[in-house]
Amino acid sequence: MDVAQLEYEMKRKKVSKGDMCKKLGISRSAFYRKCNGRSEFTQSEIQKIATILELKDLAPIFFNEKVS
Repeated sequence: MDVAQLEYEMKRKKVSKGDMCKKLGISRSAFYRKCNGRSEFTQSEIQKIATILELKDLAPIFFNEKVS
């Protein structure tokens, strides 16, 4: 996951981390765990984030794992 890209998109849409947590229905600690890779966003959470931030392409944020 590319946290910097997610934060960029949130700032672009003027959505704070607190606002995002409320809209997703999760706690701040859960949001931070998911952003830091200790937990994963569910499919429905990813869909909500895409809707909230009006994202067309989710791959740069959620599916950027490098494969070697």
